[in-house]
Amino acid sequence: MTKYVINGGKPLFGELEVSGAKNAAVAIIPAALLVDGQCRIENIPRISDVTMLLGILRQMGAKVNVVNKSAVEIDCSNINGTQATFDDMRRIRASYYLLGALLGRYGKASIAMPGGCNFGGVRPIDQHIKGFAAMGASVGIKNGIVSAETAGRASGATIYFDIVSVGATINIILSSVLAQGRTVIENAAKEPHIVDLASFLNSMGADVRGAGTNIIKINGVRRLAGGSYSIIPDQIEAGTYMAAAAGTGGSVAVKNVIPKHLASISGKLREMGVEVFEGDDAVVVTREAPLRRTNVITLPYPGFPTDMQPQLSAVLCLAKGTSVVTEGVWDNRFKYVGELAKMGGNIQVGGRTAIIEGVAALTGAPLKSCDLRAGAALVIAGLCAGGVTEIEGVEYIERGYEDIVGKLRGLGADIRSIYAPDRSEFSMRTVG
Repeated sequence: MTKYVINGGKPLFGELEVSGAKNAAVAIIPAALLVDGQCRIENIPRISDVTMLLGILRQMGAKVNVVNKSAVEIDCSNINGTQATFDDMRRIRASYYLLGALLGRYGKASIAMPGGCNFGGVRPIDQHIKGFAAMGASVGIKNGIVSAETAGRASGATIYFDIVSVGATINIILSSVLAQGRTVIENAAKEPHIVDLASFLNSMGADVRGAGTNIIKINGVRRLAGGSYSIIPDQIEAGTYMAAAAGTGGSVAVKNVIPKHLASISGKLREMGVEVFEGDDAVVVTREAPLRRTNVITLPYPGFPTDMQPQLSAVLCLAKGTSVVTEGVWDNRFKYVGELAKMGGNIQVGGRTAIIEGVAALTGAPLKSCDLRAGAALVIAGLCAGGVTEIEGVEYIERGYEDIVGKLRGLGADIRSIYAPDRSEFSMRTVG
């Protein structure tokens, strides 16, 4: 069992480099199935979700060559089937992108129902199925396996999503780039990683237009050729370190970012009394004054991201006054609140809303992460708190953050990743 041990209460100072975007990488890697030949993907984050997806492609017969710590070459010319029902599929949410990619390339696909974080009940794939069906696919779910099949190539269609869905937008893009005719996605999600996926596909020969707006048009092509592409920086990783600097009262330069992608995060931090200076590819976050309360509503991009809600809520525990956080994307994303309460946080949750009464200080405590971004919030809380915080369930955190321990240590944080064989024998071994 691995856990993080944090001796908190120390401001963070220095600079760090943000890794490639997790949410872009986990869409672009399955998209390699659509490419006829080898593609090279650079600025890949070294996280467990990426490792699992590359392993799944290997199990399917793809050639995967890890060139260096941030680049990989993938050739899916000789995969051994259109089924992906491995155990690893159930451990990662983004594995469902293999459904759209396989359907788009081969006209049929069967995948195990995906797993990953479950912070708001079962996340449905009804909008994905609606889109596939509009393109002529028959779709069924049996014994935890989702199957889809078309008679020949998928057919272009106009698809209107009932709700804005990042996953469905990505899956329909994947299924339509090799389809016959034009596909139009209305009420599409606009997130930066959707734009990045479209840019990757276009660099390989696809014709995807309008990504980043609510209407995306895809003109099907006969084939995608190989090429090289570099993934955008991770918006949420950057925002997490920005929140950590704000919470601890330090000054951190977060480099290798696209400041425009961080606009909603920077805006909220400024409302809280934090200074945020923007450069061409960096932001500097500094806090000297006490934190102020604010209200937050999570919304699809360009609104405040749901994936930053837990991290900002952890910081708001220390803001003077009453803050209101409304989750506008998922039904329930407040499972971490009980862990913050162990540290002295004062949060009351009702439905999709959390009322946070700021406290003078947080105190270190034994904690357990329940999902990826909740885990990041607990790390921030531990960095801000007095005393020692121990966090279990760090495998969730490592799904989306490359070397979080090393990066925080580089900013002066007292954080260690330790290995304990079991609860009765707390024999510690430093692993990061």
